[in-house]
Amino acid sequence: MIQVAVFSDVHGNLPALEVVLKDIEQRGIRQKFCLGDLVDFAPWGNEVIEKIRSLNILCLMGNHDERIAFDIPVVPLSKHSEEETNARFIAIDHSKRHITEENKKFLSELPFHLKLNYKVGKKHWNIQLVHSSLSSNDTYLYESEKDDIFTNMLKDSQSDVIVMGHTHLSFKKQFENKTWAINCGSVGRSKEENRLASYVILTLDEEKITPEIVQLPYPIEETARQIKESGIPDYYALFLKNENVLIL
Repeated sequence: MIQVAVFSDVHGNLPALEVVLKDIEQRGIRQKFCLGDLVDFAPWGNEVIEKIRSLNILCLMGNHDERIAFDIPVVPLSKHSEEETNARFIAIDHSKRHITEENKKFLSELPFHLKLNYKVGKKHWNIQLVHSSLSSNDTYLYESEKDDIFTNMLKDSQSDVIVMGHTHLSFKKQFENKTWAINCGSVGRSKEENRLASYVILTLDEEKITPEIVQLPYPIEETARQIKESGIPDYYALFLKNENVLIL
């Protein structure tokens, strides 16, 4: 049996990341991967990057990582309210000003996606890791998508499981051929009602892959306080506390 932990979308939230990493360590899971978006919206972008670097955790390039690494302009999104649009511009500008050049270089060198192959007994399992899809790190794929969206991705990548993040909403879907499409949710900026830090454990044996979505509490009040004191808009502190803020 092999266990693999996959997490995503930390978004500068070091307290949430530390809780997730501690849980992974306590379970004795040595294989761990991050699907990207280390920065923006909470004030510990540098510390999060340095934690990932110090632990040699393989990490993909999320859309926020790419924007900060290459100073890509922020474009307003039609789904956002005027309030969120303004907050988003300020929060991303905060990252662009505060992330160190060394850490920006690290973000710029992250891989776009990653294919894993594990052998358990006589069985080889192929696991495809992406931030959002095979062709983009900024495509929103939800549990409600038609099955063929995911089964085509599985076929194109020749994988048994595809794990994604980006939407901040976890799910797991199994198809008739026993393949899986999984969203591991978000460590630091969950959009789920409970706002817990989320990641997924894949347990591989010779017969099957069993996914488990793990959701953990972390000190949200302290994180929200630090956001308010950082120059990042209070909008994101209120969101973490689920106080009358809707983020799409």
